[in-house]
Amino acid sequence: MQKFISLITLLFIFTISTAQNKFEIPEVDPIQIQNNFSNWSIYQSKNIMLSRDFIALDSNSKEISKESFLDQLANGNFIPIQLKSEDWIYYYMLFKIQSNSDTSIKATINQIAFDALKNYKMEGTPFPKFSFKDLNGNLVTNESMKGKIIVIKCWYIHCTPCIREFPQVNKLADEYKDRKDILFISLAEDSPEQLKTFLARKPLSYSVIPDMKIYMNETLDLNAFPTHFILNKEGLISKVLPNFESLEVALTKESKL
Repeated sequence: MQKFISLITLLFIFTISTAQNKFEIPEVDPIQIQNNFSNWSIYQSKNIMLSRDFIALDSNSKEISKESFLDQLANGNFIPIQLKSEDWIYYYMLFKIQSNSDTSIKATINQIAFDALKNYKMEGTPFPKFSFKDLNGNLVTNESMKGKIIVIKCWYIHCTPCIREFPQVNKLADEYKDRKDILFISLAEDSPEQLKTFLARKPLSYSVIPDMKIYMNETLDLNAFPTHFILNKEGLISKVLPNFESLEVALTKESKL
């Protein structure tokens, strides 16, 4: 009987230990992925989405806040690696950057994380005061946007990544065209004349507001383009996102709330 109880105890300890380590297996080798900048960059762009909701773990596998995680990435000597998981929750963990790694890895991740941290701190705050007319003469204000989910794309004509995602954001807007509670607008740096000429060749399925350079640079304090905002129905910033991929994920979640 005593032996049986001992076996049960050992099995219980093993089960707890396995559960604790279940999510500590990285999906790639954290050292191998740092062998060269190209390998790391491809992995980072395809697998790490710092704007999404995820469980953050420090380098000792301890759960920390997302803000602390991003702060350590922005100011420390770490890279984020996604951990293997059997559920639909994302787990990101900090791993030390190796001393012999390409210095561009640290510089790039510091900048990416700095932008992600700044964006994260905007979440939950009111969208700044807004009252402008789009290319069709329609007035768009904070008040007119309340009660709806607002998707905002910030861009300019000579921004290659901004233009590259036109087909994707157009498709996204089309997918939600029957949702009267979701609006797609864009803020562009360029003049009405420049935009009309450009959009005749490359259409954008968003309401386009011209001459927004000062507003985007000074009021929104943007330093990276494209930048996407999702505003909830109360006019608060739900997400600030760096690309279409993260926008698509976040809008799917917001649209179901």
